[in-house]
Amino acid sequence: MNLDLLARQLRDEAYPIVAGALSDSDQLVAQLDLWVRRGWLRPLDRAFAGFLREQEPDAAPLLLLAGALVSHQLGQGHVCLDLTATLQEPDFSLSLPPEGEQAGETRLPSQLLAEVDLASWQAALAASRLVEHRTGETTPEPSSRPLLLHGDRLYLRRYWDYEQSVARIIRQRLAEPPAPPEDLQQRLDALFPATDDERIDWQKLACALAARGRLTLITGGPGTGKTTTVVRLLALLQEPAVAGGQALRIRLAAPTGKAAARLTESIGQQVAALPVRETVRAAIPARVETLHKLLGTRPDTRRFRHHAGNPLALDVLVVDEASMIDLEMMARLLEALPPHARLILLGDKDQLASVEAGAVLGELCRDAEAGHYEPATRQWLERIAGRALDEPGLIEGEPGQRPLAQQTAMLRHSRRFGADSGIGQLARLVNRQEAAEARRLLGQPRHDLHCLRGGKDALAGLITRGVEGAEGYAHYLRELQAGRPLDMDPLDAPSWREWAAGVLKAFDRFRLLCALRRGDWGVEGLNLRVEQELQRQGLIDPAHEWYEGRPVLVTRNDYGLGLMNGDIGIALMLPGNDGAPLLRVAFPRNDGSGVCASCCPAA
Repeated sequence: MNLDLLARQLRDEAYPIVAGALSDSDQLVAQLDLWVRRGWLRPLDRAFAGFLREQEPDAAPLLLLAGALVSHQLGQGHVCLDLTATLQEPDFSLSLPPEGEQAGETRLPSQLLAEVDLASWQAALAASRLVEHRTGETTPEPSSRPLLLHGDRLYLRRYWDYEQSVARIIRQRLAEPPAPPEDLQQRLDALFPATDDERIDWQKLACALAARGRLTLITGGPGTGKTTTVVRLLALLQEPAVAGGQALRIRLAAPTGKAAARLTESIGQQVAALPVRETVRAAIPARVETLHKLLGTRPDTRRFRHHAGNPLALDVLVVDEASMIDLEMMARLLEALPPHARLILLGDKDQLASVEAGAVLGELCRDAEAGHYEPATRQWLERIAGRALDEPGLIEGEPGQRPLAQQTAMLRHSRRFGADSGIGQLARLVNRQEAAEARRLLGQPRHDLHCLRGGKDALAGLITRGVEGAEGYAHYLRELQAGRPLDMDPLDAPSWREWAAGVLKAFDRFRLLCALRRGDWGVEGLNLRVEQELQRQGLIDPAHEWYEGRPVLVTRNDYGLGLMNGDIGIALMLPGNDGAPLLRVAFPRNDGSGVCASCCPAA
C-alpha cells in the first residue's frame, strides 16, 4: 500500500491525476471530487456525473465531464453547456477567474481538455445511450434520455423542453395578432396629451404595440416610467370593454412577494389620476400577486394547478419585474395562458436576473435597443407618434426577419437621472461592454461620478462620509444613537415607531452596491471592511454576530410576519413586553404604512 498517497488523501489534499484522466472514468471521477473540495463544483454536479455512470457503467469520461459541467452551468444560471465556448476557455466553465487559480496538483479543465476538439467531444456524447442527438432535421419520438445534444450545445432534457415550449408558444402568439381598434389614435392622445417635450414618447408607443398584439415586451431602465406605462395601457384596453358592457378580466403578477407589494402600492396611487371615467378606473385591478400564487402551487411537485389543460381565467395578464422569471417559470406561465389572452411582460432587461437558470427577458429583448422595426411597423409607429422615429441607435429591420422585435418597446428616457449623468453614461457603456470608454469616463473629473483611487484607504472615507448628496453609513448610526427615545414606553408607542422609521430612512440614503460576491471588492469583502471601519470609529460594537445597527436582508418570504424576500431591516434595541430592552429587527412595511419589528433570532 502506498502510505504516502493514502495520507495525502486523508488530508483531503489533491493527488496527481495522470495525463490520461479523460481515458479512465475512475480518474475523472476522482478529479471531480477534487473540484468539489476546492469549491469549483457543487456536490450536486458531482452527483449528477455519478448518476450518469450508474445508468451507463461504461460511460466515456468525456460524457461524465460534460454532465458535471452542464449541471454546474445550470447552477450559474445557464440552461446549456456550450461545448465550443468551453473548449475556447475551459477554466471559465467552472467560473474560475481569467488569471487562474493556484491548482496545485489538481487538474484544471484547461489541462483536461487540452487535447480535445469539438468533433471528438460531440462524437463521445452522441455515442452514449444517455444522450439524444438532435440534428434539427427531424423531430424524433419523445425520449426519456437525461441529456440532449443539439449542435455544439448540451442540455439537460427538461431545460431543452422548456426552451422549445417557450419558443413554440411565442411563435403562436406572434402569428395571431388582434387587429388594433379603429379609435386607437384618439384614445392614445387622450391618455398621453401633447407636451412641449420634443422627444419621442416611448410610453405611448409601447401602449400602441400592446394594443395590437397578444404578446408585448416593455423594457426600460430605472426611472423610465414602466409602471406609469402599464397603468395607462390597462386603461387603454379596459375602456372600450367597459363601454361594451363586458369588462376585461385583468390580472397583475410579479415573480416575488416584494415586487408584488411594491407594484400594488404604485398602481393604486396612479390609477386614481387616470383621465378616464370612474367605471374604467374601478375595473383596473390594483392588487398584484406572485406568479406562484397566480398559477397555483401544488405541494411536493414542480407543477401548478393551472396549465394547458386548466388555463387561467383571464383576458389580460401583466407581469412586472419579468427579468426575474427563469426559463422553467416562463414555460409554465405561457402554457397556462388561454390562447386569446394578452400577455405584457414588463421589466429591465439589464438587471434583476432570475435566481434559477435562464435570463428569459434579457434574451427576448436582445433587439430592444436597436429596434429593428420593419418598414411597416416603423411607419405605423411614426403615425401614432406624429413624428419620425429618429432616436439614435435605431436600426430598420428586414420584413419577416424579427417578428418579436415588432412587439418590443424600450423606454429610453429616464426621469431618475439624465442621459448625460455620470451613472447613466456608465450604465450604458457597461451594458454595451465598452470597457475602454467606461475607463475613460471614470478618469474624468465629475461631480456625479467618483472613481476610488487609493484602494482601501479611499474606501474608508466613502464608508463614513459618503459622496456628494448622500452621507455615508455613519449617518444612520448617528441617527440611531442621537434620536433614541429617553423613556421606556411600550413598543407600540409613537416615539419608538418614529425613531425606528427615522433610522431606516437614514440608512436608505446611502448604499454600496457590488457586482461580485467574493473578493476585496465583492459583497463579502466590503461588508467586512464596512464593519471594521465603523467599529474603528466607535459607531458599532460587533463583539457578537448580532449587534445594534446591523442591517438585515430577508432572503425568503414570510407571510406570517409580512416580510418578503429582499426586505431590508435594522437591528435595534427596542422595549420588550416587560419593558426590558430586547434586540429586534425593524423593517419598513411593504405597504408604506409604517414600521414593523420582529424579534432577532439571536436575541
